[in-house]
This record gives sequence, structure tokens and C-alpha cells, in this order.
Amino acid sequence: MNWTEKDKKLGMDRAISRRDFMDGVAMAIGGAVALRAMGPGSAHAQSAPVAYPPAASGLQGQTDAAQNVMHAVRDGSYWSSAGPVTASAESYDLVVVGAGISGLAAAHSFRKQAGPDKRVLIVDPLEDFGGHAKRNEFTASNGAKLIGYGGSQSMQTPSYFSPAVNALLTEVGIEPKRFETFYDQKWSEDRGLSGAIFFSREQWGEDRLVIRTGKTPEWVAKTPLNDKAKSDLIQLIEAPGDYLPGLTREQRLEKLSEITYKAFLLDHAKVDPQVADYFATSTNGYFGVGIDAASALDARANGNPGFDGMDLGEAVSKYNSPSGRLAFTDPDDYIYHFPDGNAGIARALVRALVPGALAGTSMEELVTETVDYSALDKPDSPVRIRLNATVVKVAHDGAADGASSVTVTYADAAGKPVSVKAGHVVLACWHRVIPYLTDELGAEQVAALNDQQKVPLIYTNVQLRNWQAFDKLKIDGFRARGDFWSGADIDFPVSMGDYKFADKPDDPVVLHLSKVMTSPGLAPREQALAGRRALMTLSFEEMERSIRDLLGRALAGGGFDPARDIEAITCNRWSHGYAYEYMRPGDRFWPDGPLPIEAARKPWGRISIANADSGAYAYAHSAIDQGVRAVRDLLGTPEGAPDVSRFPGPPVEKIGL
Repeated sequence: MNWTEKDKKLGMDRAISRRDFMDGVAMAIGGAVALRAMGPGSAHAQSAPVAYPPAASGLQGQTDAAQNVMHAVRDGSYWSSAGPVTASAESYDLVVVGAGISGLAAAHSFRKQAGPDKRVLIVDPLEDFGGHAKRNEFTASNGAKLIGYGGSQSMQTPSYFSPAVNALLTEVGIEPKRFETFYDQKWSEDRGLSGAIFFSREQWGEDRLVIRTGKTPEWVAKTPLNDKAKSDLIQLIEAPGDYLPGLTREQRLEKLSEITYKAFLLDHAKVDPQVADYFATSTNGYFGVGIDAASALDARANGNPGFDGMDLGEAVSKYNSPSGRLAFTDPDDYIYHFPDGNAGIARALVRALVPGALAGTSMEELVTETVDYSALDKPDSPVRIRLNATVVKVAHDGAADGASSVTVTYADAAGKPVSVKAGHVVLACWHRVIPYLTDELGAEQVAALNDQQKVPLIYTNVQLRNWQAFDKLKIDGFRARGDFWSGADIDFPVSMGDYKFADKPDDPVVLHLSKVMTSPGLAPREQALAGRRALMTLSFEEMERSIRDLLGRALAGGGFDPARDIEAITCNRWSHGYAYEYMRPGDRFWPDGPLPIEAARKPWGRISIANADSGAYAYAHSAIDQGVRAVRDLLGTPEGAPDVSRFPGPPVEKIGL
């Protein structure tokens, strides 16, 4: 590789822990456009099956290699080249398509309801179980073991969990209340660290890191905004006006649901356009779209300013999206986080399903014990988890309403089709994949399944040899305005058992960066589709270069050297990421319905559907609810069984609607 002098200064030529570059699909034109200041394109860093997936670095998640079989099925080329189906002698009471949290929860619920002697096969195309709940492990140069989350982040708001979710968590050994001890809520405060905002020269004319303080005029004065924008931003935060005069409270709430936050800022608050630019990506992480598509009502729930002068009351509005309702009423601290995120839930489910794969019984051991991947798919095990295998067809053996079995065909590691028999099937894969797996569905259900357009995103973990630069700057992270990445933060301060979070500035840490691939100006579903296409053009090299460039510039005042201080990078690419959530102003049918998920998740014959898509809600507890619900669709609901949540978002009775 011929590195430029700039690349060498950034450390692109350093021998850090990353996946070696391998021959792959050449980057399409446009990849370098999506990242600012990226330079020429290069080949993808391809993933290949590894013996211990959490320790793999480089490009992870939904890579080209993980998706090529299903893409061939989609494009109509798989069956013409795959060869004849090999009928195996394997037969199961249940086959689950997808080893994410919803699929694992469905397997657990099936065996609890049908009996522990029932045989279950779980099939997944990725190299690890958990789906979006992915674990990344690192070994620092001082020998310390560090863990990061590569996808699904935390258990949000246990107060709103359904009885079924609470029951399942208890059954697999998870007690959310214990995170009140595991999570050090005063970690930043005890070290005098604050948040900051980084303004990049590409958008703002200069690089500037501004530390947020409790005095709005003080920190706003230090930004590179023009004078009017500074004044408007201060007023918006400190003394917003009545921007919707002449309307009743209910009319105002409905109006705010009908306009975007960008329109609210520009057309009603009439702020300088730089203020809208400042907030442009502020809703990305929570709603999957920027302020050009998120409603002003949801932006209010998100904490965006400008609403305190309009007598809107303290009650949540029915027009808020599910996540807006949650944000506005959330009674819990955001502390329910395993070091590997919701991979901790996935590991607990695997431990319950395949005890030989993960030792221990405690929550702490979910973090510290190593999974034996060779134990996941043993012939004598009542539950088998088969990774690196993509299901390509599901069909009842006869008419769906009278069949006694289902044939499930998957592509093995060589891409060849192999079939197994199943008494029941749970499709815990993405909604839009399902119509490619079966021809047994009607047009209405197919249309409802295709309504779900997953939101693409990247979760990146950067392992640093220490966090001295953050300590010198007295920050624990920063939001980036004008950069490809949303910012960078020191990971959550969670210690469990023998796993201890960083204490002193000399300790190594994991830094988390994320990017939601939005396409401003388009409707939300179209943004997701365009974002997925853009994401699939990006190479690991480009992402690494942009990470090093951002950190080097933002943390320069703390003496950060990206060539010296970065020891490992893992980019988790989720081209099919968040489940799409119903929200106004785009979804006028929300909340009164009918909701597409109601038609999409209908079971037929011996097949049911379980995934976050079927709840239209990208949360781990929703995935669990849908897994439990899918099993009940097949077997019926046992008398006295705890209720599941079938409606998107927090229970309406708990939020006062």
C-alpha cells in the first residue's frame, strides 16, 4: 500500500489490530463523496468466519460476505448456480431463522411452552449470534482486556418492560436493578469531565472544540456561529417565544407533529439558518432521521430547544412517535448496559439454550466467560445454533392449513443448498427478506412486510492506549458538527465482576463512534434505502482514515496523536440496522392505524414471524416481546402467561394516554 505523508501522520500505516485487507468488490463511485476529505477509494475489507468472532477486528456485521447469498436470492441468480438441494436427515420441532435476540427469545419461549425435550435449530448468516447485539473484544498493549458494544446498546427503561420481557430476563439470569451498582453514574463527574462540541472547518470555516458549560451564553460565544446565529441559539435555549400564536394547546401539539423540526426552526422560530445547521443531525441517533424528517414534536421529546414558551403542558402527545413517547416520559436512568451492550442478553439466552457453550450462572460471568463456539452446533444437543448459514427457502410440505411439517433450505458455508425438516418455523429475520423465502403469502401481507425499510448505521469501536487527551481537555466525549461521524465518546463506565472499567487517564479505553446513514431531503423510508446503498460503497480503509482524521483534529488540544494513541479499530456495519419506527409527519396513519405491522406479522400454517420489525420498534425488549408473541401464534397462549407488548413503544397506560 502506498501511503501518503498525511496517511502516515494519521497512522494508517501502523500495525494495529484491524482485519487485514482482502480482495473484494471495488468501491463504487460515490463512496468518497459520502465521507468528507477521504481520498481515493479502495477494496473492501472483507469478513471471513473466525474461530472466536468477538475478538475479530476490522469490518464486522453485515458485510458483503455475510449478505452475498441473500442478495443472489433477491436478484434471482442463486438457484441457477447453487445446484441441487441436499436433503439432510435432520428434523426439528422448531427451526428459527435468525439468531438475533428475537430469534433466541423465540427458541427459549418455545422450549418453555412446548417442553425442554423439544429439538430446536437456529440458523443465521452472520459469524456470530445476537444479530445487531454484537460484542467486540480488544487486548490493549498493556495486556488489559476491553469489551465494547458493536450494535444494540442498552436495555432502555425497564419500568416499561412487559411482564413477558421481565419473566424471560429473570429466567435467563438477568436482574436489571443490579446495574445500579455496575454502572458508575458519577464516573465523569468525579473526574471533572464535561461534554463538548467539535465544529469542523469544512462546514464552519475552522476546526474548533467548544466545551459545554451550564451557562449557555458562555459556551455559545465560543462557537464559530455568526453573531445572529449565536443570538438566536441563546434565545432558543434560554427564552424561546410563542412560535405558534392563536392555537389551543391541542392544536399546537398536532401542528408540531405535522411539521419537521427544521421547518419549526426556520419558518416559525425564524432563526438564522446556521442554527438549523447546528441541530441538523441532533435527532439522527434516536429517530434514525435528521431534523429535516423528524417532527418538531419528537424533537421536543428529544430535548431540542424552542418549546418552553408555548404552553404545551407536561403530558405526552398521542402524536409523538413511540420513541418520542419514551423519551418524553422515561422514568429511568440510562444505565442498563452490559459492557458488550445487549450482546449480554444474547449471551444469557445462549447460555440457557446451549449450556455447554457458556459457563456460569451469574450476570458477571456473562461478561467474563468465553463462549465455546464449537459447542453451538453439536448433533447431540437439543438446541443447535448454526452460524454462517443463510436460509434461502421455507415451504410447507403440502397446503399450509393442513401440513404437518415445513421444509427449510439453507445455504451452507460453500453456498450449497441443504434442507432440514421442521414441525414449526419462526422467521426471526428482517421483514423484507421474508417474501424472498416463500411464495405462500398474499399480496397484502407482502406489501405490509415491504413497508419496513431498516435504518442503516455504523457502530465503531476505537481502542485507545489511554484517555490522557480527554483528561487534559476535561471532556468525556464530543458531538461533531459537520463531520461524517456523529462524534466520539468514552464507553459507558460499567464494571462487572472481574471486568473493571478504566479508572486513571493512563488506562486504556474503548471509544465509541456512530453514524446513521441519512439522506436529507428524502422521505424517511427513501432515506434508509439511499443510506444503505451509500453504506455498502464504503471501505474499511475510508472509515479508518476518517476516524483518525476526526480524532486527531478534535482532540489536538489534548495532545492526541492518532498514529500513537490508536491501538485497534472495529467498524460494525449494519446496512439493515434499526427497525423502522412509525412517526409523523411522514406516517399519517400513526397512531390511529391501521398499522402495517398488524398485517405483516400474521402467522400462516406452521410459520410465524418474530423480529424487531414486527414491533416497528428498535429496542431489545421489543425484540423479546415479538419472539414470545410469535411462539404463542404457533402454540397458543398458555393460561396465566404474562402479557406481551404488541403495540409499538411504551405501554400507553404507563404514559398516560
